[in-house]
Amino acid sequence: MKNVMYKLAATGLLALAAGGAGAEVVVNYVQPERFSDLPSLPKDRQQALNDLTRHFAKLAAQLPEGQILRVDVADVDMAGREIPGNIVLNRRTYTSSVDWPRIRLQYEVENQGQIVRSGEVELRDMAFSYRAKRYYDGDLLRFEKQMLDDWFKESILSGERSAQR
Repeated sequence: MKNVMYKLAATGLLALAAGGAGAEVVVNYVQPERFSDLPSLPKDRQQALNDLTRHFAKLAAQLPEGQILRVDVADVDMAGREIPGNIVLNRRTYTSSVDWPRIRLQYEVENQGQIVRSGEVELRDMAFSYRAKRYYDGDLLRFEKQMLDDWFKESILSGERSAQR
């Protein structure tokens, strides 16, 4: 990719498609060609990024109306390893419990022009292979989505609920 920053902006329409009424999301992928581990085929890499963007939109739909979630994804290291030449739907192997999913990102939650929450995190799920699964086995990003769900609930939604009390 020629650009230094690849941007997928997903606002109202994507949030509505994910079931939300008013929250927005903007997702930036910073140099995705340098990410630690995404599918090797360009079509599959793009699909993985699109899936991540949709998932962030689904998460943002849980925010109160009018809030904006901004995410800059700096690195993705998917769980498992890609099996070169494997043509089945899921081209990854999960034989090693040491190859856990990892996502490095910066985020902001904006409400009426004010930043109400922000941070830089490196999410890791070292117990990914031992946890109950929320996503079906055919979902290439099932471990990463579960990790993002946990982060969003603990870091974003829990702060939102305590602020409303």
